[in-house]
Amino acid sequence: MGIAFGAVALPIGDVLAALAGGGDPVTATIIRDLRVPRVVAAALVGGALAVAGAVLQGLLRNPLADPYVTGASAGGALGSVVGLVIVGSAGPSTLIPLASFVGALAAVALVWRMARAAGRTTVLTILLAGVVLTAFAGALVTLLVVASDRLSLRLRALLDVLVGGISVRDTSELVAAIVVVALGAAGALALAPRIDAYAFGEETAATLGVDTERTTQGVLVVTALLTGAAVALAGLVAFVGLAVPHAMRGLLGARHRPLIAASFLAGAAALVLADLGARTAFAPAELPVGVITGAVGGPFFLAMLLRGRRSVP
Repeated sequence: MGIAFGAVALPIGDVLAALAGGGDPVTATIIRDLRVPRVVAAALVGGALAVAGAVLQGLLRNPLADPYVTGASAGGALGSVVGLVIVGSAGPSTLIPLASFVGALAAVALVWRMARAAGRTTVLTILLAGVVLTAFAGALVTLLVVASDRLSLRLRALLDVLVGGISVRDTSELVAAIVVVALGAAGALALAPRIDAYAFGEETAATLGVDTERTTQGVLVVTALLTGAAVALAGLVAFVGLAVPHAMRGLLGARHRPLIAASFLAGAAALVLADLGARTAFAPAELPVGVITGAVGGPFFLAMLLRGRRSVP
């Protein structure tokens, strides 16, 4: 659907011919050079965010944890903006995804340290730390936008970072994202048995022989890899990492290997459909995909908070 439909209406036969390597040159350019890379990028972003959310929820033992709520996305966005400032008006550079990864890693590590400052991790502390860090990162981004003349030369790239927009500026950027997401997903699958042991608490996991410090560090690195790649391709996309793994957990249970695989596929499908809606809802104008995910995910998040509040005696 993401390849077949868009702002330009194309007969399905022409789409299939273009995918097979033939067809009209204009149609082939639209399909192979524009829509296919964008659909692949959307699938990577959705899958990466969903997997990051799944491992964070398992580690923290709470369905409210996700890369956006815990500040990882904001840190990745700040890193991307810093990368844009350094690169300036030059072409795409591997510095931007690297800066996004570093920002996401620093944000996740900082939130985790803040949440454990009192010796006990609670969802309230995580949420508050994430809100504070997101606000601080937003203030730094605003400062950079005002202070840097270079960002005015890359306004479209800046908007994609801040409001969430799938953007593939270069094939090498997409290939690099595929490699990074593959590494992050493989790391998440490798950590899955250790995260399973956290179901009854960190102390229980330690008694079962799990190295909790190394597991925490591994989850931080995996989350930073996945979130950094997602932010580099799509900017700030909210709530995919919260809603998708939570829904898959209700269907499949809490074992993290099948949960991670299902979350990747469901997150990929969800964001491809969201991006399709963003491209076609007001065609030829295009909505940021972050608007679609925020409109759907915001009420979902509020419903989870209200349901959790009602369950407290």
